[in-house]
Amino acid sequence: MESNPAGQGPALSGNVMFYKKPEPLSPEAHGSLGVKRIDQPLGFLRSAHAVPVTVSEFGMAAASFPVIFVGNDKTPVAVMGIREGQNLFVGADGNSDQDFYLPAFVRRYPFVFASDNQSDRLLLCVDREGPMVTDQPEVPFFENGQPTKFTNDAIEFCKEFERQRRATMEFVKLVDSYGLFEQKSVNFTPRDQNGQEGPQQKIADYWAVSEEKLNQLPADKFQELRDNGAIGAIYAHILSLLNWQRVIQRALRTPPPGQPLS
Repeated sequence: MESNPAGQGPALSGNVMFYKKPEPLSPEAHGSLGVKRIDQPLGFLRSAHAVPVTVSEFGMAAASFPVIFVGNDKTPVAVMGIREGQNLFVGADGNSDQDFYLPAFVRRYPFVFASDNQSDRLLLCVDREGPMVTDQPEVPFFENGQPTKFTNDAIEFCKEFERQRRATMEFVKLVDSYGLFEQKSVNFTPRDQNGQEGPQQKIADYWAVSEEKLNQLPADKFQELRDNGAIGAIYAHILSLLNWQRVIQRALRTPPPGQPLS
């Protein structure tokens, strides 16, 4: 891990959801810091209705949520709510529903890799404003100027996440090159407290793999996808779309933030 003396850190690029003040981790700047248990460990997740997932997570995430592709880059995300700013799988106590998958994007917090504009490298950073980060830690980041096992484990986790993130980009490029994506939208019908239906509302426009296009691939192209290890992830994604109804039903039972159920 690179060491960056306080006040001499490189300029970082990129903004990442959840992170308010990411700083390159170093014993000089963070030698007295570490983490502690907090009352709401996933409170930061409560306002995220969609969370990025890597291709290696599709199978696990697909058992819990719709896995869709969004934006020009067709970034895969697990849908955890249908309203902006509301995660339906994090309770008021700041804990996630244990019956559902928790993406690695969330589990790595408060650590993250960031790009160094000066040297084209990745640096391990910590969110200095993360609620679990403290100068009175139960688990320190450093001991005698060296990373603790906790910190080394975080480094390895983030390295693996970065490998999977890059593999996911390659997966999306591969699927796109076969012309398998199609645009889709999903809607739901809200109900008031008396069960009366309101006007239909659009939840999202997104990209999905077309099962029809997949089935129409020539045998040799289908075999290529299989040989590249993409078929399993594709089918996991397609099956995950059955979870839209689960998320919608949760939303119908849960009032919007600060509002009555409608």
